[in-house]
Amino acid sequence: MRSLTKELWFDVPTRRAFINITPQVEELVTQSSVQEGLCLVNAMHITASVFINDDESGLHADYERWLEELAPHEPITHYRHNNTGEDNADAHLKRQVMGREVVVAITKGNLHFGPWEQIFYGEFDGRRRKRLLVKIIGE
Repeated sequence: MRSLTKELWFDVPTRRAFINITPQVEELVTQSSVQEGLCLVNAMHITASVFINDDESGLHADYERWLEELAPHEPITHYRHNNTGEDNADAHLKRQVMGREVVVAITKGNLHFGPWEQIFYGEFDGRRRKRLLVKIIGE
């Protein structure tokens, strides 16, 4: 069995962003030489997410609006977590909705996606350095 473990680092200058990380993950699959296996992509921070969906700007704008309706950033006094001196309680809730990780099959040395599927890093409390884990295993 082969495996590859790598961390990708992000320094997003804005509070929120959706970043297509599919090319970076595909490159790591190539580096791993795994032909048949699994690829785990995991956000390593509690205010960031990894998810799979379409790379379409209207959908991303819809996510932004929907998430802000579900868990608005302000007023920050609305959240007990923010009593700790933080202002990111909404980011924790947004991450919970969008998910922590994805697993994608590797078939014939490639990520085995459905139509239009791409992997995204979702940032909900940016302006500081964060990382995600890519773990590839298989033959």
